[in-house]
Amino acid sequence: MSDTELSDTDVDRIFQALADATRRDIVARVSTREQSVSDLARAYTMSFAAVQKHVAVLERARLVTKERRGREQIVHPDPSTLHRAARLLDSYGEIWRGRADRMDQLLAEDRKGMKQ
Repeated sequence: MSDTELSDTDVDRIFQALADATRRDIVARVSTREQSVSDLARAYTMSFAAVQKHVAVLERARLVTKERRGREQIVHPDPSTLHRAARLLDSYGEIWRGRADRMDQLLAEDRKGMKQ
């Protein structure tokens, strides 16, 4: 497996992490600027511990990383993981576009055969 490919486990972790609206929002927030876990916690109507758990899920999926600065834990995005996931989705899109194009060809051939 190359560094641009994702294992089935990686894909499962990424999409399970992104299946939650709060975690998607956390990724969006830290993608615009790094934030401490404390800053993130203030943005939600849930406990600090709950936000920490969401960040931990994102870390396990490698969508974010944390860096300790003094007493704060700063959350950063990991764009490489998002790019690899996007490439995976693009490859699925290519497969389906190819299938749709092939279906169009078959239907065109069938219509042409019916006219003769």
